Amino acid sequence: MTLLVMASGGALIGFLLAVLGAGGSILLLPLLISGGGLPTREAVPLSLLAVTLLALANAGPYLRRRQVAPRPALILGVPALAGSWIGGSLVKIGLIPEPAQLALFTAAALVASWLLTRRRRGAGTAASPQPRPQGSPLALWGQGVLVGLLTGIAGVGGGFAMVPALVLLAGLPMHLATGTSLVLIASKGVVALQALGHWPAASLPLLLPLLAGGLAGAIAGQALAPHVSDRHLRQGFAALLIGSALLTGAEAVHRQQASARATDRTPAAGSRAPSQPLSPHHR
Repeated sequence: MTLLVMASGGALIGFLLAVLGAGGSILLLPLLISGGGLPTREAVPLSLLAVTLLALANAGPYLRRRQVAPRPALILGVPALAGSWIGGSLVKIGLIPEPAQLALFTAAALVASWLLTRRRRGAGTAASPQPRPQGSPLALWGQGVLVGLLTGIAGVGGGFAMVPALVLLAGLPMHLATGTSLVLIASKGVVALQALGHWPAASLPLLLPLLAGGLAGAIAGQALAPHVSDRHLRQGFAALLIGSALLTGAEAVHRQQASARATDRTPAAGSRAPSQPLSPHHR
């Protein structure tokens, strides 16, 4: 059953990456935690590894069609790489506890659902492929740092934030924003995995069904993308994000309560055991 859940989830994630350039790890992380039963420490690197490989596979057709914008990719991507390294390093040295990772992920998913349903005014179109920047390079730089931190800390690829940033701030049409986002997701994933410093070796058996489903979903997404309304795709994805946020938030509350109960049952350090009556031998 777990393998079927992983394959089905991978197919959905591969489809969303192919069509939107987003939606990978923000759906995969709760799938691994709730569906796969993995602790966050194992789920984050496995999520990053799967999404990085799927982003690379999906980026190929966009690169062949030259639907990647180099300048916005550099302006957004370089600070995102730095943020990924910082976020992964903070997790590695134990400064970000598991409840904080889950809470950050939940907040990011809710913000993403809002960003992707906003009406993107003034963005480029297929008929007008030249980007019309609406934000400063500094705004893109700051967005890149924040997205990179999310990648390193919560295992989020960041496409949900990069695509709106590339459309709203860099003025890219959707197809260019999607291709550019995929390249950035793959790059940041590699950096974040290096910063985390550990690979989910025990959980790697889950990777095969994820990738198999993801590649099938990617093929379907590449074929169907031109025929699906962008507005409907974003609305459906926003609904999935809200469900993902609620699921992960509930899981975070459950784990916090379980941890608190375990702490209450553990005798405090230095406390004395209840006194026992002396045996006749010691009287």
